[in-house]
Amino acid sequence: MRVLLIKMSSLGDVVHSFPAVSDLLAARPDVQLDWVVEEGYADLVRLHPGVNNIKPIALRLWRRHPWRYRDDWRRFSRALRSRHYDLIIDAQGLIKSALVTRLARGRLRAGPDRQSARESLAAWAYGRRLPVPRGQHAIDRTRQLLAQACDYPLSDSAPDFGLRIAVAPATAQPAMVFLHGTSWDNKLWPLAYWQALTGLALDAGFRVLLPSGSDAEQARGVAIADGRSGAEVLPPGSLAQLSAQLATAAGVVTVDTGLGHLAAALDRPTVALYGPTSPQLTGIRGASAISLEGRFPCAPCLQRRCTYLGPQVSWNGQEVQPACLAQLGPDQVWTVLGQQMRSADPDATAARPVFGP
Repeated sequence: MRVLLIKMSSLGDVVHSFPAVSDLLAARPDVQLDWVVEEGYADLVRLHPGVNNIKPIALRLWRRHPWRYRDDWRRFSRALRSRHYDLIIDAQGLIKSALVTRLARGRLRAGPDRQSARESLAAWAYGRRLPVPRGQHAIDRTRQLLAQACDYPLSDSAPDFGLRIAVAPATAQPAMVFLHGTSWDNKLWPLAYWQALTGLALDAGFRVLLPSGSDAEQARGVAIADGRSGAEVLPPGSLAQLSAQLATAAGVVTVDTGLGHLAAALDRPTVALYGPTSPQLTGIRGASAISLEGRFPCAPCLQRRCTYLGPQVSWNGQEVQPACLAQLGPDQVWTVLGQQMRSADPDATAARPVFGP
């Protein structure tokens, strides 16, 4: 049975789809699964051994410059239509993904119904419109969607992301990865907190890796490292490189960003920090992952810019923002990270009593 899955973006959404793919291939080993995904995430999809073919698309770029990239769109269309599928599943539920669903050649198209799709008009593209109740985590909704579309019992097991990655041998000095960059300024953890957390990690004998994907993130990483030996700002790299670095991390602290979902999916001890956004529907999930929420009257506000006008929060004599994330101090995060690491591998930290209670 040939199945085409359409889940193009974003990074977190792609990661959230892996457990459903693992469910599908366990329940229906006869399935040959192809996947349409934004080309920037193709390396990530390759980490799941059950994916047969990847159909990269650059829709974000093509939509901005349709005339310039018209030949690229034509080549993609020809490649997509070169194979006939028994089932095409739109797991994104957006108008743009519905259009790609209609473009593909297949006997049957399935996706969320009008009440379940993120954009209700997308449902017109499907021959089978499936109910997937809102108010659930994205991982659970995608698992339900694929189980209905492919007619197998929904698994009640813990999510299996199924990622396989070749990693370098462990070094003598373990490294922590601090994912400090995110698309909203409002989701940034205070710089002073990152600096303090880095100091705690260095004092405990860990290296600290600070990935950067832009000039702004690189500048923030330099400020976090503050010239200290053992803290390294990583230059922009491919998603495959970042995946390998995350896969060997002793621990990960992350703001609300797609790479945090990847760290959790790779089963690394991960602490994610939420303030203006909520982890209830799209938070990190993983056997060694935990989310911390900044409790504040206006949180979660789901706004890109903080509009809080009340008394500011101070820490060690300096003002820290945003106020909701300022509730999550570096000492608390360090303690929780230690608990996650001990829970994931008691022997690994037994001789390193550095995390406090």
